[in-house]
Amino acid sequence: MDEKRLPLTSHLQELRKRLIFSFIAIGIGFILCYAFSDSLFDILAKPLLTLMPKGGSLIFISVAEAFFTYMKVGFIGGIILASPVVLYQVWAFVAPGLYRHEKRYVIPFVFLGSFFFALGIFFAYYVAIPIGFKFLLGYATDFIKPMPDMKEYLSFSIKFLLVFGLVFEFPVVLLLLARFGVVDAKWLARQRKYAILLIFVFATMVTPPDVISQVIMALPLIGLYELSILLSRLFGKRPVSPATEEAIEKAVQS
Repeated sequence: MDEKRLPLTSHLQELRKRLIFSFIAIGIGFILCYAFSDSLFDILAKPLLTLMPKGGSLIFISVAEAFFTYMKVGFIGGIILASPVVLYQVWAFVAPGLYRHEKRYVIPFVFLGSFFFALGIFFAYYVAIPIGFKFLLGYATDFIKPMPDMKEYLSFSIKFLLVFGLVFEFPVVLLLLARFGVVDAKWLARQRKYAILLIFVFATMVTPPDVISQVIMALPLIGLYELSILLSRLFGKRPVSPATEEAIEKAVQS
């Protein structure tokens, strides 16, 4: 940690500077992504369009719906595109207040968190969303045709992607807790059966009511839990022996 203590006004000025850089980066990202917002939306809509009946397409109901939907796509894409710059600005603001051993943990956890979040989004896009849409579109009949609108589809798909991105952060959260000694690999192993039960409950909620879809959804999540146990065993906080604890207490008292 830096020895010099900056006054509150200096911290506020530094925060203001970091926020300005972040907003500029998001603004540039928005402009770039809005220029290709139709292509980005096509990519996002591909899992649905490939499952719809021949000739099916998305619609927009209100006059301005397509415009505002593309604006939202540009904004979300801009945030994603600018996220490395934003993360760096956050790091530049908090790093001076961290100890050296704390700084050692931040960068690996940021990389791990980003990797698992992206992995969750890819899993949702290529596995979860197609399974879910196939089930939902199965309610169509000769007299009931699916005609989803752009705004609702964008909102639904973004929420779905975010949920799976956050769910895939599970190993990182458990590793962080293990690193601070809140949980350990043995405790996680003992809770395995409850974790598997909760995973299948979650899989049942977001997939069709057939066993194959539920298993396809549950297996990667169970794998993430097993990975959490392995990471906690390898990198979790090491237990302190009674002799070491006694030595630490004597050192503190003296």
